[in-house]
Amino acid sequence: MTGRPVARVVASVLARIGLFGALATLVAVTGVIVSAVAVQELSQELEPAAAANQAIYQELTDMSAAVEAWASVGVPDSVDDYRQAELRLSAHEKEVRSFAVGDRSLEAAVARQEQVAHAWIKQYAEPRIAAEGGAGTRPREMRRGIAAFDAFRTAHRGTTTAFDSRVRSATEGVTLRLRGTVLAVLLVAFVAAVVMTRQRRRLLGELSTPLLALEKVVQRMARGDHEVRAEPTGPKEVQAVAKALNDLADAQNRARAVEVWIQRELRTLDTAKDDFVANVSHELRTPLTTISGYVELVAEEFEGQLEPRHDRMLDATRRNVARLKMLIDDLLTLQRAEGSSQQMEPVDLSALVRDVVMDVKITAARRGIRIGVKCPDLPVPVLADRAMLHRAFLNVVTNAVKFSQDDGVVDVAITAHRGQVEVAVTDRGIGIPAGELDRLGTRFFRASNAVTNEIAGTGLGVRITQTIVDRHGGAVLFDSEEGVGTTVTVRLPAQAGTPHLELVEPPGRVAEPAP
Repeated sequence: MTGRPVARVVASVLARIGLFGALATLVAVTGVIVSAVAVQELSQELEPAAAANQAIYQELTDMSAAVEAWASVGVPDSVDDYRQAELRLSAHEKEVRSFAVGDRSLEAAVARQEQVAHAWIKQYAEPRIAAEGGAGTRPREMRRGIAAFDAFRTAHRGTTTAFDSRVRSATEGVTLRLRGTVLAVLLVAFVAAVVMTRQRRRLLGELSTPLLALEKVVQRMARGDHEVRAEPTGPKEVQAVAKALNDLADAQNRARAVEVWIQRELRTLDTAKDDFVANVSHELRTPLTTISGYVELVAEEFEGQLEPRHDRMLDATRRNVARLKMLIDDLLTLQRAEGSSQQMEPVDLSALVRDVVMDVKITAARRGIRIGVKCPDLPVPVLADRAMLHRAFLNVVTNAVKFSQDDGVVDVAITAHRGQVEVAVTDRGIGIPAGELDRLGTRFFRASNAVTNEIAGTGLGVRITQTIVDRHGGAVLFDSEEGVGTTVTVRLPAQAGTPHLELVEPPGRVAEPAP
């Protein structure tokens, strides 16, 4: 196998990508760090100091207003307002003074501002606030105060100009650093793009052609071409994939041949099984019929002459012959249910269920069991094999009667909702042990309490019902509590194009319990 490994082909490309990526990352991180430092200085130091400087002007303005209010009309709260503004002024001056340390021009401007501010306070504000309130305006002192406050305004404009200059300078510095970072990253990205373009052409030349050829082979295989094979060319890994693909195609051809053989054998086995069941059933029916006939002849001929133990023997023979006949019938029914042929036709499920109840009600009446039926007023059409579906519901209703107590009640309810039909059959019989629910539907399985109570059955009824319902695209659900009763729910898809079954359950009526 010739050709370089893919790892070696792409190693140089990855190395260059890593180099340029690391360089771009380094430039970006450095620029971000430098910009972050400048932004931090601007946002956490310079801007708060500038705001404190503006607050100094506001506090002196508030103090001036308080002085004038006290002097002119003697407002009582004016003195408190003055003192509070004076306290805030001190805090703001301290913050501005602390920031200005190290900047001679700013220190001088701040010192000048503090000097004229305190001169106004000492020469004008304090004497006026200390004097009696409401004394009226004193023109001479008023002019002196105005002159002192104008001097403060002039000094404040100087500090404001200095702070504005610092803010502009810092903002321009941040902007310059960010632009420099972006330009550096773009330059690195441009160089990387040029290099990567060249490497891409080289890489495609070595990898793309064999991979595209391999892709075409896979597409032809997907379209059903079982004879196409891949040409092992290109890097070692691509050649290995091509060889593995060819091996897989060969294995699939062998698997298809085996599958065809298995399907043929399965069909042969199914045919043999069907023939076996049919032959055994036929061969057993004749001797069973003969045995049953002889038993009845013996019972009639020696009626009243046999001892009790002989009568019990004849009864046991009758029961076992009947059980074998029932088992043969169930095996044949299960065989037909598992077969592929079905006579599908539209069937009104309500009518079918009522027919089933009529078939069972005579047997139920012998034990005093009543069967109540609740069904919709409108037809409930389903697409089904009528005979098979009749047998499935016959099994369900018969079991409900069989496992009910004498003089009990069996409820049959049909509901339709959102394109599905449910038939729920509820009895108040012996129920099913919780640990045995999962085994329902297993061939020849019978619940332990049914065996204990000697209730006749073959263990195939549930299996037959599940098989028939499955073939109709439905499901069989069980809800049972031992000693309380069982609800068997058969769920089937409603026939398409039945509007009254698509959204809601239609109004229903309750039939009288069968006597």
